Parts: sequence; C-alpha cells; structure tokens
Amino acid sequence: MSRIITYKEKNCFIHRLCGLTKLIFFLMWTLVTMLTYDTRVLAVMVCASIVIFSLSKTEWKQVRSVFLFIMFFLLLNVTAIFLFSPYEGCKIYGSRTDLLHIAGNYTFTAEQLFYELNVILKYFTIVPSVFMFITSTNPSEFAASLNRIGLPYTICYSVAIALRYIPDVQSDFNRIKNAQEARGIEMSGKANIFSRLKNMSAILFPLIFTSMERIDSISSAMELRGFGKNKKRTWYSGKKLTKADILIIAGITAVSAAALFITYRDGSRFYNPFN
Repeated sequence: MSRIITYKEKNCFIHRLCGLTKLIFFLMWTLVTMLTYDTRVLAVMVCASIVIFSLSKTEWKQVRSVFLFIMFFLLLNVTAIFLFSPYEGCKIYGSRTDLLHIAGNYTFTAEQLFYELNVILKYFTIVPSVFMFITSTNPSEFAASLNRIGLPYTICYSVAIALRYIPDVQSDFNRIKNAQEARGIEMSGKANIFSRLKNMSAILFPLIFTSMERIDSISSAMELRGFGKNKKRTWYSGKKLTKADILIIAGITAVSAAALFITYRDGSRFYNPFN
C-alpha cells in the first residue's frame, strides 16, 4: 500500500495549507507551464518544482512507478515529435543548424533539440506539482474549500470522490496485475519493455469494468441516502484561509504574472537563442 499515490497526513507547511490555496497554486502553475516555451522560465520552474516536492515530504517509493511510466511516455512523445516533425524547431526559431545527419530526411538540428528540451522541461515542471497536490491534499477538506468559494456541494463532493478513488483504482490495478502474473503472464522487470506494455494493456478492460461497477454502487448508495436533496450541507473538514494561504496565493499570482510577462514581452512565447 505504500506505493499507492494517495493523501497521507504529515506535519509540514504544505500539508497545513488550505486545499483551495493548493488548487489555485496548481492551476496557475499548470497554466504558466502550458503557455510558456521560454527556457529560462521553465528552468526556474523545474528547480522550484523539485524544492516544493521535497517540502511536501512525498516519499519517492510512493510515486516511483508512476513517475517511471510518465518518463517512458515522455520518451515516446519526444521521439514521435522528431519522427513526424523533425524540423519543427527550425520552423519555430527561423534558422537551421545541422549537427548530425541520420538518414533520408532526418537530421539532428540544434533548433529541434532545443525545442524538445523545452518539451522535456515542461514535463519535469508539472509532474512534481501533480504528485504534491495529490499526496498533500485531504479530499474532504479540498471539497469543503471549493464549496466555500461558491461551487455547488454536489460538484465539490464529486471532486472529493474522484480524489479518493485514485488509490482504489491503483489497488484494483495491482490486484488484476497479480492475478495475471499468477496465470503466467510476465509483467515484472524480467520481461522486455514492449512485452510488459502489451501485457499491461490487457489490464485496461477488466479495470474499466471494475471501476464502472464501483461507480454504480457509489451512485446507488448516495441516491438512497438522499444526496443532493438539500441546497446546502455542512463540512466536517472545512478549513479557513490563513495568513500563510493568502501570502501563497498572492505569491503565485505575482510569480505567474512575471513569468507570462517574461514569456510574451517580445511578442512570442518561444525563447530564441539562435537570433
């Protein structure tokens, strides 16, 4: 169970912040990461993400398997970018500096490598913040915070259920994986990566059916208890904004504005060192 990505209460600064504060931070951080291709901004954000991830006291073994999967997906992504658009960086930066000719129409260029470096930095910027948000945010307290800013409690409760459901999906995945391995289907590190991916893809359908069955059970239970009948509800885990929350919200707003200003001040979101 220690490898399941879920909320674990810990005595640290980030865990004591309001769920609304962490949501605002996460959304603004994600927005800036999506919009900017300024390498300088992304490099600073990567360093900040690593620091924030460390401050959240998230255990590496808790996120290791998911992190490795994301890195594998990143490798596939940058490879696909090069295969299908080997000169995208040249189009963006308006120049071409050949480094190594591979074959046919494929040549490593400095512009393409620099462009794909920015794609990699984007992943390393956003992934730690996702892990931090999931592992440091109490779903019930987070739902209460959303309700305090005016969102209907039915939507807030759905968000809380979704966050609580993440470890359940992971548990189901592990159970199905163990059952498949007991039948002789190799999914450990003994098999090559392509065989593992092929075998793990067979887990998706049982996992989807299991998830649908659980969703139906939860929906029926909530309906039997009259959920949604009243316009308002109380929250046991509600938390008010503190001075620290207000400072964090003000800080991330200022940082986001500065990052976007640096990104777009020359009229383009791409930092171009080849001019």
